[in-house]
Amino acid sequence: MLDAPKSQPQDLETIARSGGVLRRMAARIPTYLTDVRENPVWLPMFLLARTMPFRKAHWLTAKPVRSSAGATPSMFGNLQAKAIATELRRTGIFVGLTLPAPIQEEIARFGHETPCFGNFERRLEFLAGEHASAERRFGRTILSGHHFERVLQCDAAIAVQRDPLLLDVARHYLGGEAKLITTRTWWSFPAKSASESDLSRASFKFHFDLDDWRMLKFFFYLSDVDADAGPHVYVRGSHNRRRLKHQLTLLVGHPADEVLSFYGEDSAITLTGKAGTGFVEDPFGFHRGTLAKQSPRLMMEVGFGVSKPSKRRYHGEPTIR
Repeated sequence: MLDAPKSQPQDLETIARSGGVLRRMAARIPTYLTDVRENPVWLPMFLLARTMPFRKAHWLTAKPVRSSAGATPSMFGNLQAKAIATELRRTGIFVGLTLPAPIQEEIARFGHETPCFGNFERRLEFLAGEHASAERRFGRTILSGHHFERVLQCDAAIAVQRDPLLLDVARHYLGGEAKLITTRTWWSFPAKSASESDLSRASFKFHFDLDDWRMLKFFFYLSDVDADAGPHVYVRGSHNRRRLKHQLTLLVGHPADEVLSFYGEDSAITLTGKAGTGFVEDPFGFHRGTLAKQSPRLMMEVGFGVSKPSKRRYHGEPTIR
């Protein structure tokens, strides 16, 4: 099972929030402009979905879930989608998923044997086992390594994204129009030193995702994750209440002390567990990654939404010109 001790603010948060906000926003402008050109309805979503009145209004448009004619077996056993959706509405997170060992092992093998791209940059290509030499070769601190579209070469990863329980949970929570948006795998690597730019890109600040009006994300640890391996942190209940200050800003990331003082330190859980453990969350709730201190972490995400997905780039990758 997932161990969920209370989370505490860390010194890295102070580093990540110091300066650079305008620079980071300016760097994202080309990506935002491409989003608008590709899908004009993206702009009102980006501006309004962060506010609770408009967000709640959009939830009222959710289509009812059609009853399934027959239950399709799931690799996750007899978990009930409706019960999971109920827990998600209450806390924003459900922590009872476990990948079958053969599936976990196959995806982990893929993660080790397939080159990844460091810090979302395709020119920084290397195998996870060569992380230290890659940092020396590129002269860069590398905190993450994403596989981007290569994950689609992994049959076990495809089996997870197609598992009927995931879509069933998504439809019970998001509405009948819920659809698969993205599947990704990535490494988080330990680093002896990291710049402010590295830390801000790695999402060490508490933040919420704003890629759609309504979203749901399943996460699976593909390696053992303890307190020193970069565990994920989620603030329970923050998905359905939002401080006014956090609604009336274009920034999605906020300092830990500011977030926890409003939503409560007891609401934050740090998710650790053995390889194969997983959870599902509403990513509009505040969450964050933590810095891997000793061991690298391999993780998988399967995301669902209700709007047209972008096929132009993969998660975190800058606009391709």
